[in-house]
Amino acid sequence: MEFNEKTKLAEIIKTYPWLPETVAKKDERLQVINSPIVKALIRHATLEDAGRLSGYPVDEIIHEMQKIIDEHEGRA
Repeated sequence: MEFNEKTKLAEIIKTYPWLPETVAKKDERLQVINSPIVKALIRHATLEDAGRLSGYPVDEIIHEMQKIIDEHEGRA
């Protein structure tokens, strides 16, 4: 799956249901992914929204997610 700032969190969670919890454990700032606000808006929320809420640059969120996915799938 290709990620960019417009990628919807719902699509990511559908493809990688384990990813939000894993990402949130890696960096405290990314715990916003599991917040009630984001969960309530998950169908419409994007990586850009998650970055804005967390204060974490979207490109770094994407990099960290890809790294975690690669490790999980044995590509790292």
